[in-house]
Amino acid sequence: MRGDKRERILRVLLNSREALSKNEISKRAECTRQWIILFLKELEKKKIIKNTEPTNRKKLLEYWLKISKKPKKIRTYMVREPLKLLKKTKMDYALTTYQAENLVQHFLFPSRIDLYIKEEDLDKWHTLMTKNGLYGKGNVRIIISDEHVMYNKRKIMGLFEVSLPQLIIDLIKEGGPCQEAAEMLMGRL
Repeated sequence: MRGDKRERILRVLLNSREALSKNEISKRAECTRQWIILFLKELEKKKIIKNTEPTNRKKLLEYWLKISKKPKKIRTYMVREPLKLLKKTKMDYALTTYQAENLVQHFLFPSRIDLYIKEEDLDKWHTLMTKNGLYGKGNVRIIISDEHVMYNKRKIMGLFEVSLPQLIIDLIKEGGPCQEAAEMLMGRL
């Protein structure tokens, strides 16, 4: 859980345009104030934040990338017209990588749809996907992770996607052309 807490704090810091109090960071990151204080001291020693405000967002993203791990729980499906299906569903999700980037800057071909879901919704998603497609390697990848990855998600063209900092991290981890797309997006931070 240590890594999840640090990532939560970084996500909150990078999604905020104004300086937040430690209490506000604690509330938004869903971590104890003690965790916030300890981690912010660590970041201040690295000179990437001052008090609670990032001094260099790119370096903060690079630090996040160093501590971030690839998700371990993934399921893949082959689904016909997955975007239509996502627009109709009432379940919580957030798009990332190819499709999310395509909605924001139209650089990558959306060859696969990656989405985060809550772990407790996995059975419902599995039922929905198998009802509308096939289970196994395909065009939709469901990622089960800490639900805080959906923090500050936004709705674009009827679809929910992760925040810009989360998208950049996910694209860099994906590598290849995604890394180039992430570098282009960094200018928007």
